[in-house]
Amino acid sequence: MTLEDTDTTGSGNTPPDNYLERRTLRRGSAGWLLLTGLGVAYVVSGDFSGWNIGLSKGGFGGLAAATVLMGLMYACLVFALAELSAILPTAGGGYGFARRALGTWGGFLTGTAILIEYILAPAAISIFIGDYVESLGLFGLESGWPVYLACFAVFIGIHLWGVGEALRFSLIVTVIAVAALLIFAMGAFTDFQVSGLNDIPVDDDAMGSNSWLPFGLLGIWAAFPFGMWFFLGVEGVPLAAEEAKDPVRSMPKALALSMSILVLLALITFFAATGARGSAAIQEAGNPLVVALQGDGDPTALSRFVNYAGLAGLVASFFSLIYAGSRQLFALSRAGYLPRFLSLTSRRKSPYLGLLIPGAIGFALAAGTGDGARMLNIAVFGATISYALMALSHIVLRRREPDLPRPYRTPGGVVTSSVAFVLALSALVATFLVDKDAAFIALAVYGVALAYFAFYSRNRLVARAPEEEFAALAAAEAELARD
Repeated sequence: MTLEDTDTTGSGNTPPDNYLERRTLRRGSAGWLLLTGLGVAYVVSGDFSGWNIGLSKGGFGGLAAATVLMGLMYACLVFALAELSAILPTAGGGYGFARRALGTWGGFLTGTAILIEYILAPAAISIFIGDYVESLGLFGLESGWPVYLACFAVFIGIHLWGVGEALRFSLIVTVIAVAALLIFAMGAFTDFQVSGLNDIPVDDDAMGSNSWLPFGLLGIWAAFPFGMWFFLGVEGVPLAAEEAKDPVRSMPKALALSMSILVLLALITFFAATGARGSAAIQEAGNPLVVALQGDGDPTALSRFVNYAGLAGLVASFFSLIYAGSRQLFALSRAGYLPRFLSLTSRRKSPYLGLLIPGAIGFALAAGTGDGARMLNIAVFGATISYALMALSHIVLRRREPDLPRPYRTPGGVVTSSVAFVLALSALVATFLVDKDAAFIALAVYGVALAYFAFYSRNRLVARAPEEEFAALAAAEAELARD
């Protein structure tokens, strides 16, 4: 007898009466403020490092253009998700939207892509946290598995304590990180020089190259994945829908506010860092904001503060991405796409196995490889697939179910989600320009997951799961309409 058998005491599409009672989250734990903080927390570490590598791919002009285009993609996607999350306020998030619009295959494809993002990204960030701890000389620790283990153990422990406590902790750390970015910008802008923006040597062999596009027009495309770093993760806010207060109203508000804050932070961080020290100086830096403030000189009070704040930003993103991954895994498991025992919740309504098992995988990857950049590239690959499928879900639902009650409607309708769809596909192709090995590794993982679904779990879906009930109701309504 397997663990799944003993924990569900059901099989196929007919689970026992207490199935959902053992798989419930704590409702009403998050209002619009905590949800907004969650949206910013997902992303804020990307302002402290990572984006600057795009300068080595496209130069200032190439990365600037890429950031604008990726910002447009995320803005359009967020507007589409705001509508979808008001229609389907469940923990499934993007998977639930795709399940309703694209069927079981579409739901699994989307959910798996999101899981790749939310399991790999925390593993990568734990490595970056270790690097920060070592560079700051905290407690004499070096970057390695003990630091990674401490990260997963401490922060998963807070999540197990309860979602309300976890989101409040996340909000506090995020506020510290955002305040530090604003203070950094005020200090860096005092040394701002326009000449520093385009000081990367020009590759004369690249088509369309100039001082603003030193690697030519192709450099814009190659910089797409790094322009995404200013926004990567904000799409995870709908995963908190089942734990939100009045999700129909709070979710669209939180998504819009999160995106507005992230656009502002991206703008001031990008210009302040490149203008203070020059694009060439920070293009390969692991801590570009610190380099922008002190260059090759001795640390200053401000640079030390920003260095510590960078650690806070990494913690905020690490912590919130663990939350997102656990909720996506919970929803897929509860509906039977993944083994059902993974969706069991504790007395405090936390999906404990959905936290512990991805955490164990993430720790093993971090400790076994130590390659944070490679893991983030794999995460970006998964993210771009999910973006395209979520945008497509919005388009399909608008066409197929035009009369579906929509408490919030996306400005621009399908035009908006079509822009997100096209840009997401462009970003997906761009991942092959940056790291082909990472893209093919992600494809291999994707292939294994799809084989599991095709040969096993698609015949064992749970009819009572919220996403499946929504889909069944839609099918019944469509059949009545035809009759």
